[in-house]
Parts: sequence; structure tokens; C-alpha cells
Amino acid sequence: MKSFALLFLVAICGMGGLGQKLKPKKRSNGEEINFRTKTKDVCTMSMSGDEEMKLRIECRSQGMSYWCEFTGKPSACRAFRNNPKMYWNQIAMELRKLPHACESTQVLKTTMCQKAPAEAVMKQIAAGMEPEDLANQDKSVQKTSTSVRGAERSSAKKIGKPSILPLIKPTQHGQGSENETEAMKLAREHCWESLHGFCSYIIGIFRG
Repeated sequence: MKSFALLFLVAICGMGGLGQKLKPKKRSNGEEINFRTKTKDVCTMSMSGDEEMKLRIECRSQGMSYWCEFTGKPSACRAFRNNPKMYWNQIAMELRKLPHACESTQVLKTTMCQKAPAEAVMKQIAAGMEPEDLANQDKSVQKTSTSVRGAERSSAKKIGKPSILPLIKPTQHGQGSENETEAMKLAREHCWESLHGFCSYIIGIFRG
């Protein structure tokens, strides 16, 4: 009876060890790798996804920043499943040899997955760049144009009314003052407030 129990325990331990060996290793998902290109661009590559992985590379150069994204299924490569960190480190090493991390890199290949299926290759799907100096210059130009427009509007308001008032000629008492009052009433009814003086002057001319 004791020998049977001992054999049972040995079998359980063996099955546990087998299950541990078959358990897949964790993938390097969400990790970041920092590197510099041949021209000293400071770059960061980050990985995300599960079966289909997404790789994003962001770099900063002199007065400029650029980025690119890759997608693929490196899990189709057996070597990647065994050691994903080595896979990403090999990609970073290849990118360090380039002057620009996103140019001439339509696909990313590693030596450990040379014989892997085509779907395992990381392919570039998007890229972009942003000149920081140009963006700051555009913002300053917009601010300058806005301030100039505001100054022109304020000066137009100040100059508009005095330029109209000298056109109003002095009128005689009696019928002239009545015409002026009626002309001002019509101007207030049919003209904008800023043009009351000009409208009353024109109406007074037509009304004699």
C-alpha cells in the first residue's frame, strides 16, 4: 500500500513538471527599449499586442521628431516564442546601425527568425515627422496676425465716428432744425448706430 502511494506521488510530481515545461514564456508586451541611431537620434521602441504585435518607434533629432509603426505576427516564429526579448533586442541592434530609424525600414527582420513564415515579419504601416521649429513659427505667425487684426479693428472704430461728424453742416433754426430731428429719427430707425450721423446727413440733404 505504501509503495502504491509513493508511486502515485511520483506520477503527480512528474505531471506537474511536464506542465511547467510546456507552459509558454511571457512575451515582452508593453516593454520599452531605448537606443540611439548612427546619427545619434534618441529613440524609443515600444511593443503591444498578443498574437498580432504592434511596434512603435519614436525618435528625436535636432529640432525634429519622427515616428513609425510596424505590425506583424512574430509569434509565428518559434524562436520568438522561446525568447521574445532577444527578438526585440536584435531589432534594436539593427536600427542602431541606421542613420534614420524609420527610413528604408519597410520591414524588420532578425537572424533568429530568418526561416519563419512571411506573416512573422514586422511590416511598416505608418510613419510621420514633426519639425518643432516650424510648428512654433506657425503658432507665432498666427498670434501676430490675430493681434494685427485686432489693432486694425480698434483703430477703425476710433477713426470711423470722427470722420463722419465733420460732414454734418450746421443748420438754421426753425424748419432746418425740424428737418434735422426728423432725419435723425429716420437714421435711428433704418441705419446702424455707428452710421446715424452719416445717414441723418444724407436724409437731410434729400429732404431739403
